[in-house]
Amino acid sequence: MIFNATNPLRRAVLVAGMLACLGSQALAQTAPQVRFATNMGDIVVEVYPDKAPKTVENFLQYVRDKHYDGTIFHRVINNFMIQGGGFDARYAQKPTRAPVAHEGREALAKGGPRNVVGTLAMARTPNPDSASAQFFINVKDNAFLDPTAQNPGYTVFGKVLRGMEVVDRIKALPTGAGGPFGTDVPQTPVIINTATLVK
Repeated sequence: MIFNATNPLRRAVLVAGMLACLGSQALAQTAPQVRFATNMGDIVVEVYPDKAPKTVENFLQYVRDKHYDGTIFHRVINNFMIQGGGFDARYAQKPTRAPVAHEGREALAKGGPRNVVGTLAMARTPNPDSASAQFFINVKDNAFLDPTAQNPGYTVFGKVLRGMEVVDRIKALPTGAGGPFGTDVPQTPVIINTATLVK
């Protein structure tokens, strides 16, 4: 449809549409991005402070503090997820700050993503408010991890933008025992060399 710029009503509609478009582009451009440079390739994720602000700030502070540098993906389950961010290459657990409040239900209520392929979520113990530094990337749709009225679920706070082929290579690695873990440890170590805020 072509708008007549001299018609005030049509001009107002046109301007409103342009502002809405610019606003959505601005939101997309302001989502922080983090690059995980691993020994198997780079994974770039974007995170959503408008959906899970406490979780995102917690995660980004660990990135700024270089906490993830030298950590491994220590738990890899094909057809489920890959988990990392807590242990170094010698399986020593890295110290963490106080845990972050669970935001799973709030994030969903704000239109945040669910636990589907390629999304980034916080790992935790059975206590919903126990997430600290460890995270996981879903490698299949895991609806049973989504928050419900009866189950707090897991807070999804971002997604993979680039490097899903790297995630797919990691999920396919043979696994077994390693360090304190009896199962699910990649037999070829997957090391996060650096985690860098790129946007």
